Amino acid sequence: MISREMVLPIDRTKLSKALLTDESKAAWRSEEHFKEGGVEIVYSEVKSADFDKKIIKTDDGKEYSYNKLILASGGTPKYLPIDGLKGDLGNVFLLRSLEHTKAITSAAGDKGGKNIIVIGSSFIGMEVGNCLANKKHDVTIVGMESTPLEKIMGSRVGAIFRRMLEKSGVKFYMNANVSHGSPSSTDSSKIGSVHLKDGTVLSADLVIEGVGVRPSTDYLQDSSQITLEKDGSLSVDEYFQVKGHKDVYAIGDIATYPYHGPDGNGKPVRIEHWDVAQNAGRVVASRITGSTNTTNNSSKDFIPVFWSALGAQLRYCGHTPNGFDDVIIKGNTDVEKPSWSAFYIKDEKVVAVATMGNDPVMSHCAELMRVGGMPGRKEIESGLDVLTVGIKPLEAKI
Repeated sequence: MISREMVLPIDRTKLSKALLTDESKAAWRSEEHFKEGGVEIVYSEVKSADFDKKIIKTDDGKEYSYNKLILASGGTPKYLPIDGLKGDLGNVFLLRSLEHTKAITSAAGDKGGKNIIVIGSSFIGMEVGNCLANKKHDVTIVGMESTPLEKIMGSRVGAIFRRMLEKSGVKFYMNANVSHGSPSSTDSSKIGSVHLKDGTVLSADLVIEGVGVRPSTDYLQDSSQITLEKDGSLSVDEYFQVKGHKDVYAIGDIATYPYHGPDGNGKPVRIEHWDVAQNAGRVVASRITGSTNTTNNSSKDFIPVFWSALGAQLRYCGHTPNGFDDVIIKGNTDVEKPSWSAFYIKDEKVVAVATMGNDPVMSHCAELMRVGGMPGRKEIESGLDVLTVGIKPLEAKI
């Protein structure tokens, strides 16, 4: 296992949700666990891959040969390409690794009261904004959409999330475009304010950018043996095998794979969910070992799931590969004690389900989707309780 991060494999979800800085608490397993399993961990960065000779080269000049290769290099967070916010001023942070959370918590301190600007109103921005507000900082989230997470979750559900964070004191500037960042009057090497294109100036002790990631495939950019997708990802089949390379697999943020959930029909998608990366890993493991009698033999065998901490615990299953036409919300959306389910509709089908305070609904719907038994719009609108719908097992694999 070759990793450019100088730590054991971690639960990355804890970084944005809790700003965790302790490696021992973030690590999935101890070093002894990997040793007992015969896994050698190399802390280095891959610089190139020769798929004909089956050799990986690292930046320290070493070479590693392989029989089977799994590419799981994840994503690289992006800075805004504008003055003051492209990494040219201090106290402007990205969030992807333990080094990032350590830097953010060090700059914020533990006394509260810092003016913190979060640029980006998607999951990373919302989660870290919520976390820092709970640490008594003055947090402002700047987003380009009319409501947080609008493109993914819809405006009605996005408005619920906004109210949840406003309850914790988070302020929002939506439909906003950032112009630039300017240095502090007391330290010209650090950020001092964020300027919006409408003339608004927001004071900033530190800035966190959650404006997206790109597939981390720089080590493949110059390869003539492999073709990257336009977004820099790798196209794989339902077994996560890289097309044209029978011994090479790609999983996680770098993999564009055929989606077979509701309304998917094998459409190529790239889904940046922790759960998808885990399940893809299981598919590849079963493929390499020849274990065909497992629960994860292809991308058809699981439905994407994610969770988020947005004032309360959000749960989500499914995907919207072709968008959605409508959202049906059932239950109590009050911010004090939310208990609701949102059903995302496309062409009369339920293609995704989000819940707060209704975990069993999401879990049950994920299984219904997996076996092709999810009820449609008419049943949901008629008041059907999805928990009463039985899950018919798929035919056993031989």
